[in-house]
Parts: sequence; C-alpha cells; structure tokens
Amino acid sequence: MTRVFIDGAAGTTGLEIRDRLAGRDGIALIEIDEARRKEARARAEALNAADIVVLCLPDDAAREAVALIANPHTRVVDASSAHRTTPGWTYGFPELGFDVAGAMRVSNPGCWPSGFLALVAPLVRGGLVPADWPLTYGGASGYSGGGKAMIAEFEDAAPPTAFRTYGLGLSHKHLPEMRDHAGLAQAPIFLPAVAATHRGMIGEVGLPLAVMPGTPSPAAVRDTLETAYAVGGVVRVAPAADTATLPIEADAGTDRMTLHVFSSPDGSQARLVATYDNLGKGAAGAAVQNLNIMAGLDPLAGLIV
Repeated sequence: MTRVFIDGAAGTTGLEIRDRLAGRDGIALIEIDEARRKEARARAEALNAADIVVLCLPDDAAREAVALIANPHTRVVDASSAHRTTPGWTYGFPELGFDVAGAMRVSNPGCWPSGFLALVAPLVRGGLVPADWPLTYGGASGYSGGGKAMIAEFEDAAPPTAFRTYGLGLSHKHLPEMRDHAGLAQAPIFLPAVAATHRGMIGEVGLPLAVMPGTPSPAAVRDTLETAYAVGGVVRVAPAADTATLPIEADAGTDRMTLHVFSSPDGSQARLVATYDNLGKGAAGAAVQNLNIMAGLDPLAGLIV
C-alpha cells in the first residue's frame, strides 16, 4: 500500500489528481482535517507520514513543504515550477528517458514545456535540429490552466474574452525548463495564449527544413518521433494525414498527448503540433503517471489514454 499526501488538494490540479487516485487499489490517501489544513504542524505530520507527496502549491510554498520533510523515505512529485531545473531533482517526463522510477524528488513538467519537449527533444538528440537553431514555440491553452482566478476571469467576464495572448515580455518562467531539457543553446521564442475553452491545449513548432543543416525531410522528422515514442502509452504520433484543421480540444478530457507532423507539398517546411489536455498530460495526468512509476504500479493506472 502506497500512502499518498496531496499538499494543495483543494486547488485545480490537486482536485484532478485526487480524482485519478480515489478508490484505487494500492493507494491510501492521507488527509488533514479541514480545520487544520493550513497548520504547519499538521502539514508536516502528513508530509512525513507519506510514502509519496504530491505538491500542488505555488513555488515558494512548494519549497517550504520540501523543507518540512525530515523522513528520508518520503518521496516527492512537485507539480509547481519550483524545482524543474534544480540539481538533484529528476525531471518528470519518463518518455524522454528520465529515471523517474528511482528518483526521490521528481519535478512535474510544466504544461507548455511538455508539448515543446515532446516535439523537439528527440529531434535535437537525433541531430535533426541543431542545439543552436533558433526555434519559436506557440499555441493556446484552455483557461483552467490558470487556476481558479483565471477560470473566474474567463467564465464571469462580460463581454467574454475569446482569446488572449500573454508572455509578451519574452521572459516567461518556462523558458529555462524548455532550453535545458531539450538540450538547446538558447531558449525558444515563446508565444503562449489562452483560449475560451475550459481545457485542452495545442502547441506547435515550425521548421524551415530546406535551410536547416542536413536538410532533414518530413519523413525523417516523423521517423525520429515515432522511434522515440514507439513503446506507446501516453505519448503517441498520429498517422500521416491531410488534415485541414486541428482543434485545441483534440485530446481534452484525456491524459494522453498526440504529436502531429504536417509538411508542405515539396517537403521544404514542417509544422509540428502537440495536442493534449492542460490538466492531463500538462499537469495532473503527468503527476499521477510519475507517482505510478515511482510506486512500481502500472504507469497508466487511473489515467484516460
């Protein structure tokens, strides 16, 4: 039996994780009485009683929670951005070869970096995209990724907001994560936006193949991605198709991620697209997948793939 404590279980991601764990064989959830939920002593007791702790907290609170853990056997999955490039922490993207199973401290990937890294990291490792190539990454996320405040902002706005771009200062906190874990010399230009849909996510990278070193072909790009994710499971590569449109909700309500490779008729350009759920593989689904692996359980237990 694996004892699990979700610190921050009342938040959007925490509630999603709880839903995926509730009633599962082999999982026992540790809970704090509502009246004591914000007491440091009660939290410390729960943190140290758990086999695995999942942190669904703001960055500073996540660091404080880790500092409260004195039990050397307590393992951590941190869903905040506090430790995603911190030495000694394992990056929680097992499909990219990170050793989540043997880790004591796992940092869950950010929602935006998940799509970027799934598309780009195998291509950099395979030599199709040079580490110093200037990349641009954009797309849109469902507004639930912004938590309760953004949910209220979109759902209560009059008139409603349909689409909003942000990160215009080009200094988003996700940039070091994308650069480091993709093995890039420089961070991509990041063009995030929020759409008026509760959940769902679409991220994309354009590649001018004809002017890149080695002039890689769309087929080589697809083959590299298919090889990287050949085992199957959460991340998959869609069959080649002449698709005119691709909705942001393509993988909403699931914990999977689908990668698409589109190209111009002459093969000189490629458009790489990742569709997933900002609360699934972009947050709670990824955290539960990491927890499953750390606990020696079926990696897909409790997930919708």
